[in-house]
Amino acid sequence: MTDSAAVSAVDRAITSRMSARAFTQQVVSRELITDILQVASRAPSGTNTQPWKVYVLQGATRDSLVEKVCAAHEAIRANPEVAKQYQEQYDYYPEQWVSPYIDRRRENGWSLYGLLGIGKADRDLMHVQQQRNFKFFDAPVGLMFTIDTILGRGSMLDYGMFMQNIMVAARARGLHTCPQAAWNAFHSIIVPHIGAAENERLVCGMALGFADSDDKVNTLLTPRVPVNEFTHWVA
Repeated sequence: MTDSAAVSAVDRAITSRMSARAFTQQVVSRELITDILQVASRAPSGTNTQPWKVYVLQGATRDSLVEKVCAAHEAIRANPEVAKQYQEQYDYYPEQWVSPYIDRRRENGWSLYGLLGIGKADRDLMHVQQQRNFKFFDAPVGLMFTIDTILGRGSMLDYGMFMQNIMVAARARGLHTCPQAAWNAFHSIIVPHIGAAENERLVCGMALGFADSDDKVNTLLTPRVPVNEFTHWVA
């Protein structure tokens, strides 16, 4: 028999999840973070390999990483050639964008910038907003995820399910998150900072904390394609 209250709670946690881009300084306890990660670890993985490894950054370790990566980001702006030093280890995005994906990407970007009053010619403001990524959007907790380089592509699918569990479990406890691929290019800074081994590849980062409900950036609601557009009923 269906437990309607449980269904509603799960649905609410999933549908209220968003990529928060402004957080308060309210402390997130180690116990709460541990609880979220414990629940998330029930994610499925091929032959139960459990390919995830999580590094939690708070306080001084978080702040010093922010300082390092923001400095690198500024160096790239001053001299674009510096970007060659910071290349992603795997192709999160396609080399060539095509419709409908490029259309959704553009809609997302310009919806965010439009909300913040950033025009297409406002390069300085775009740079500042982009750098908000490397400050975890002021969230007090930063998470870095790594995976053993020996593992195959299927483990990345497993990893996605684990991360979704983190985000949903966080919402059920009143917190918000923002998964961030923006960090990936700076793995050469991040991996030694967090003490990861040479055989670990950075998957992405994530901001975790309590969303700032007074910041208009958190009013952005990204659209979703209707079910009948992505679903094919096979007779």
